Amino acid sequence: MTLHLREADVEALIAPSDAIAVVEACLLRVAAGSVDCPPGGRVALETGSLTAASTADPELGFGSVTALLSARGDGSAGAVVLVGSDRPELLALVEAGRLSALRAAATSAVAARLLSRPGTRALGLIGCGRLATAHVECLRVALPGLDRVVAYCRTPSRLSAFCERTGAEPAEYGRDAAEQEIVVTATSSRDPVLRGDWLRPGACVLATGATRREDRELDNAVLARASFVCCDSLGQARLEAGDLAEPVERGVLDWLEVHALAGVVGGAVQPRGRDDDVMLYKSSGAALADASLAALVLERALAS
Repeated sequence: MTLHLREADVEALIAPSDAIAVVEACLLRVAAGSVDCPPGGRVALETGSLTAASTADPELGFGSVTALLSARGDGSAGAVVLVGSDRPELLALVEAGRLSALRAAATSAVAARLLSRPGTRALGLIGCGRLATAHVECLRVALPGLDRVVAYCRTPSRLSAFCERTGAEPAEYGRDAAEQEIVVTATSSRDPVLRGDWLRPGACVLATGATRREDRELDNAVLARASFVCCDSLGQARLEAGDLAEPVERGVLDWLEVHALAGVVGGAVQPRGRDDDVMLYKSSGAALADASLAALVLERALAS
């Protein structure tokens, strides 16, 4: 029987610590070449866009198809369809709002552990939605020394609610958030919200929004300052990450300088050279770990 697992089930059955462990294990399998996650495709709709991406994780025993419907300004909805990789069986339909936010935030948390400086204590966020909330949760688990969170978004009421929910300090300007040791951008902006001249030496930037080619969260100065750049999926980034693709077109960056996060996790790539190097992780929205997370939700749902 195919189970339909709703947002509340995902919320109840997986904690941020679970998501980080699952994503890290998945990235190790990606580094070993045992996970297949080709770039997803996007089609335009009157109200927004529909994205679909598939993942095969034979070592884990599952495959998945993730479908996300995004409407600018109105959030998103979607589901992960979980199948058996060794048998023609439809196992579960898992609603993907919380799951996708956790996957993205947990991937950023894995990156932050590898890219940020030891003893990092201050986190800045630009964006105050569901994705930003998940990042606060996961980064506090991954970096338990974090004791300050500074947040900014353009809507005062959303900023106030976010700070009450997460214990963050409200910032008056985006620059205030950008001057912290770790900087997360979690917006759907078409124009850069983070400027390179705002960053402190040694900053770790986690650019997690703007997963469409026409969107930008980072100005070119961020890329010019970055000593190391990595992403969740090189194939997906070439198609959808405007924050990387446009600087490449302008000669600010070369694709040969962009590394896969899995290579860093697996130890094939060494990131930080000097203490004051600016490090950048760019999420392209790849569904690398969706099958892994959906499988954990299913396993716990069956056990309960």
